[in-house]
Amino acid sequence: MNWCYASASAIGSSHIRSGTRLQDARRCFLADAADGTPWFVAVVSDGAGSASFGGQGASLVCHTLSQLARAHLACAAHAPDDATLHYWIDQARSRIREAAQSRALTPRDFAATLVMLMVSPECVLVAHVGDGAVVCRDKASAGWRVVSAPQHGEYASTTWFITDEPQARVRFTRLPNDFSAFAAFSDGIESLVINSATGCAAPGFFNPMARPLDNSPVIGHDAALSRSLTQFLASPRLNERTDDDKTLVLAVVK
Repeated sequence: MNWCYASASAIGSSHIRSGTRLQDARRCFLADAADGTPWFVAVVSDGAGSASFGGQGASLVCHTLSQLARAHLACAAHAPDDATLHYWIDQARSRIREAAQSRALTPRDFAATLVMLMVSPECVLVAHVGDGAVVCRDKASAGWRVVSAPQHGEYASTTWFITDEPQARVRFTRLPNDFSAFAAFSDGIESLVINSATGCAAPGFFNPMARPLDNSPVIGHDAALSRSLTQFLASPRLNERTDDDKTLVLAVVK
C-alpha cells in the first residue's frame, strides 16, 4: 500500500489584519507498525480565536499526538484502543497545563481543537474534539463521505476544545478501510467543503483537489503539491470566502 500526500496551512486575512499569528497547526507522516503494516497519520488542530495562546496550544496538540502515535506504531501491530487514545489526549492536556503554568496562565488560554486521522490497509480511525472534519473517498463509488463531522456547541460559532474541563469531549470513529482518498481539515474551510443544509461533502471541491495527488508520481510527501496547496489556501479567491486560518491535509492511496 503506497501513499501520496500533501498538507498546508495558511493564515487567515482576519489574523493578518489584527496582527496575530497563524493559530492552526498540523503534523502528518507515514510509518510502518511493528508487523510492517503501513499507516498514514495526520493531526490537525485549530487554536481558539478567543485564546491568547491558541496557536501554541494547537502546536502542542499536534506535536504530542503525533509523537505518541509514532511511538505506538513502532512497538504495536494494531490500532490504539480507546483507553490509549484517551491517554494520549490526557498527555496533550498535561503539556498544555505545564505550558500555561510556566506563563502564569490557564489551560483555557491555550484552547485548541483536535482532528486526528490514522489509516491502515484495514481500518480508519478518527479521534475528534471540536470542529474541523474528516472526509473520505469511497473506493467503489468514488463519492466523498464525511466520516467525522464538525462538533459545534449550542450555537454554530461555538465548539469544544481539548482543554475543556473536567475532560475533553472526544469522539472516536472506527471504520473498515473502504476508501481511496482522505482529507482532514480545520474549520477555516468547513463552510466551503461541507454543505451546511445536508452535511454532505462537496465533490466539486474534493475531486479537483485530489486529482493532482492521484496523478502524481511521488510516493510519500509531495512537497511540490504541498507548496501549491499553500498558495491555494492563501489565495485572494479563497480569502474572499473565509477570513479564518485554513489547514488541509490530503492523502491518496496509490
